Amino acid sequence: MSPRLSPRQAGLLFAFIMSLLMAGIMSGIITAVNRGVGAGYLLAWARSFAIAWPIAFPLILVLSPRVRAFVEFVARR
Repeated sequence: MSPRLSPRQAGLLFAFIMSLLMAGIMSGIITAVNRGVGAGYLLAWARSFAIAWPIAFPLILVLSPRVRAFVEFVARR
């Protein structure tokens, strides 16, 4: 049985999901620390997320192959 996604598609899906999770969690925590969790929190979090995610997605696309290579290098030492 052949895989449903090509390696390229799987890499894009990985970057998409990882960037959503990281941008969502980090922007949520940082917004809570800076503003507190009260009135207007969700709107402030959504604004922060809207800024963070478009940055996170291409960064993960570019950096994840380099990080994997670095981890392999360190693990072989």
